[in-house]
Amino acid sequence: MSVVDAGCGALMPPSVVVHGLRDARAALRPGYPVTLLSAEAAAGYAGCLWWRELVAAARALHPATPALDVLDCGAAPGHAMAALRVGQRLLLLDPGCPGFARVAAAAAGLGAQVLPARPPALDLADRAAQRRLAGWLAGIAR
Repeated sequence: MSVVDAGCGALMPPSVVVHGLRDARAALRPGYPVTLLSAEAAAGYAGCLWWRELVAAARALHPATPALDVLDCGAAPGHAMAALRVGQRLLLLDPGCPGFARVAAAAAGLGAQVLPARPPALDLADRAAQRRLAGWLAGIAR
């Protein structure tokens, strides 16, 4: 499995930015380990429950594909805490925001992790991304 350093010593499969169920299904379809990454600050405009449901629906369609998922909470510790309450275990939060340490401590107590920076990712909003997806996940096209 190809993994990347996500900061804080976390190793994750290659990340793919997904904007909806169609993208999430496309990211899981090749069968390579993948990290589903939300768009920047998606917790604020789409919500943590939307993200949980999106990930669950995509995983139900491709249950054999190993996948992590990361919700970007931007600089909003309140959104991060809400995400933790609904079961999100990997979050992105701006390390400069007030409350970062408090959220990170709460996450650690739940066995979750808060990442301080977005990992390198292939954004499926890019028209060329679909063609590059399998290579990206296989570690060929980085």
